[in-house]
Amino acid sequence: MPQLPAPDYPADVRARLEADAKDVIARYPDSRSALLPLLHLTQSEEGYVSRTGMAFCAGLLGLTTAEVTAVATFYSMYRRAPSGDYQVGVCTNTLCAVMGGDAIFDTLKEHLGVGNNETTEDGRITLEHIECNAACDFAPVVMVNWEFFDNQTPQSATRLVDDLRAGRTVEPTRGAPLCTYKETARILAGFPDERPGAVEATGGAGPASLTGLRLARGEAPQRVVRPRDGDHPQDEPHPGAAEEGE
Repeated sequence: MPQLPAPDYPADVRARLEADAKDVIARYPDSRSALLPLLHLTQSEEGYVSRTGMAFCAGLLGLTTAEVTAVATFYSMYRRAPSGDYQVGVCTNTLCAVMGGDAIFDTLKEHLGVGNNETTEDGRITLEHIECNAACDFAPVVMVNWEFFDNQTPQSATRLVDDLRAGRTVEPTRGAPLCTYKETARILAGFPDERPGAVEATGGAGPASLTGLRLARGEAPQRVVRPRDGDHPQDEPHPGAAEEGE
């Protein structure tokens, strides 16, 4: 049975998206290169990449819906079903898992009453496990809409999702201020990030990641006591640091 054509956006929504899409497409010498940011643009409208969104991208870029679907289903940052205001990703790769990532993920599944890639009934939280957040020296790491929450525990992660559901202000450990998933998608589409302090904010590598660089410079390494549940990090000299730094 042939598939029915995808429904179109309402006229006012389509006009607004087309105006934004033209700005995106103008950045590239070949229009089809704009597909990735355009998928983020449609995701900023609906919270996921729908059939309507894929048909919209295909029509503007002169692609088939099959070509757009192949891209949208390849990258994990594109949601294929409605998702929550806050995408909570728990790293369960090796180091984070050893440091407690698996325990955090299991705790949140039970606490929220959802499984992997599922959304709470109030539409606030979508929970997923992530293979790597590229922040191993802050393990275990949780990300909310791609902002870092470092050195988490089951207890701190539970408080985090409770605060998000209650609408309380939540501040990432580092990086830009938190915003909703739709707002994040628009920023990823390449539009200005207007969050206060976002331009100045950086993720930054931690001391563990920089140890090799420090050794290469002939500097003494440090042993870092990672913060837990609101504690502050303490940098302590590594045993024998004086001798190694000489």
